Amino acid sequence: MLRRAASEALGTAFLLAAVVGSGIMGERLSGGNVALALLANSVATGTALVALILAFGPVSGAHLNPAVTLADALQGGIGWREVPVYLAAQIAGAFAGVGAAHKMFGKPLFFASHHRRSGGELLWSEVVATFGLLCVIWGCARARAAAVPFAVGAYITAAYWFTASTSFANPAVTLARAASDTFAGIRPSDASGFIVAQLLGTGAAVLFFRWMAVTTVRSSAENVE
Repeated sequence: MLRRAASEALGTAFLLAAVVGSGIMGERLSGGNVALALLANSVATGTALVALILAFGPVSGAHLNPAVTLADALQGGIGWREVPVYLAAQIAGAFAGVGAAHKMFGKPLFFASHHRRSGGELLWSEVVATFGLLCVIWGCARARAAAVPFAVGAYITAAYWFTASTSFANPAVTLARAASDTFAGIRPSDASGFIVAQLLGTGAAVLFFRWMAVTTVRSSAENVE
């Protein structure tokens, strides 16, 4: 359990270092072009996710996301006793990653974000983004487990662009980004709404998985008959 917790903490830390660090670098080098900065941020995040899931997956499953952990527990993948350990490791790792990124770019260790991200369209985007992420993981894990890292990286890169919220889809990431007044930040007052939306997306995804599993079993039984 200690090794798995360390894996989740370190993996999430590197994920946040990639998200925040690439946001700072992209903003510095883009000359004020927000689209170019977002492109740099999304590509760096997506490719980092592929590498991190490949690296830490064999140890802890590389959830790196409380939504993934909760969905996995609700589906019987991990025990509920393990969930608090995973969540604590992910949140601690997320803040450590933000702090590391800030120090790399000469910024204060933590400073509250003023980046406004509010409105119903952004909250709906987080429901959609989280639901889609979990569907990608579930679908690939059932049929092509080896493809999960690449599918997740590709999905997150795309979701940066097709969602109005730029697809946080991760409560630990949301909390930590509230402590970063950079391109990737979110105001602390907006973070709670994002997290609620992400949990709603998680619940919807789990209900969908269960319905799909029952439908698949029934279909298989009918084919055998």
